[in-house]
Amino acid sequence: MEFQAYHAAHWAALAAAVVAIAAIVAFRAWLRKPRAGRALKRGIVLTLVGSELALQVSYGLSGGWGIGALPFQLCSLMLWFSVALLLTGSRRLYEATFFLGILGALQALLTPDLRQSFPDFRYFHFFAAHIAIVAASVYMTAVERYRPTIGAALRAVLWLNLLAIPAAIANALAGTNFMFLARKPAGGSLLDLLGPWPWYIVQLELVAVLMCLALYGIVRAIDRIAGVPSHSEEVERS
Repeated sequence: MEFQAYHAAHWAALAAAVVAIAAIVAFRAWLRKPRAGRALKRGIVLTLVGSELALQVSYGLSGGWGIGALPFQLCSLMLWFSVALLLTGSRRLYEATFFLGILGALQALLTPDLRQSFPDFRYFHFFAAHIAIVAASVYMTAVERYRPTIGAALRAVLWLNLLAIPAAIANALAGTNFMFLARKPAGGSLLDLLGPWPWYIVQLELVAVLMCLALYGIVRAIDRIAGVPSHSEEVERS
């Protein structure tokens, strides 16, 4: 069955995403217990690694493995960044995954570039991987109390441009469409709101900056309501 956006299978996946993220936030105090936190982190890591390895195996078994299977899509890169983040606790990786991982995965969840629907393997792989990418950064924010900064928002855009370099090279050499730099997704996406190629790539630079700043603003607004000090306020107090 072909996937159709905002039909039953899509709504079920979005509901699963909401439940997963809401559960992490709601049970954040309990998850700060070492055993509970380690268990969830391991679960997210296994979901991320398992989904990607299963995808590569499926390519091999079907004879479809090629350069297009390389992890040069933004969410594929953020998948491995998220794994490294959960294993190392690196704040530099958090800067990238919080902004690029959350924004990229949310865009994918809302406008999936997906043809296969439930109960196809690709359906489960697509949504499990993207939900886990968001869950990794939400966990580090809500449970581990990591916080983004204005500087991190701007550095995330730099990360985006650096990661686009190998993707663009692969696109030029092999005719792929990593990070949608060569053309917009055929199934429709938020990129359809921008101009034609290549102008939408230039417009994306501004959109990326604005979305990163907006995401930072949302977190700061929530923290202010909850009485959580910002990074700069913590530095001043110390």
